[in-house]
Amino acid sequence: MSTNTFVDNAKVMAKGQVTIPKDVREVLGVASGDRISFIVEGSTVRIVNSAVYAMQMLQEEMAGEAERAGLTSDNDVMALVKQLRNEDEKP
Repeated sequence: MSTNTFVDNAKVMAKGQVTIPKDVREVLGVASGDRISFIVEGSTVRIVNSAVYAMQMLQEEMAGEAERAGLTSDNDVMALVKQLRNEDEKP
């Protein structure tokens, strides 16, 4: 087992509510008011930080888009940004 592997338990209350144990909240990087996502795969459920999960999904979806658009260097990106800024300034 890795050093981040541990088991914790929580009780399901009458309305289906569960308090996420402090150690688990810390691993997820969530605090009061944050959102979590439940990913169900068969009989296994993963709980993830919704913001982190959304960013991971976006990164996976966008993987390779820069190269497909011909943006292969920092200079390419800077040139595109400069071009777009100039277009915004035109009447």
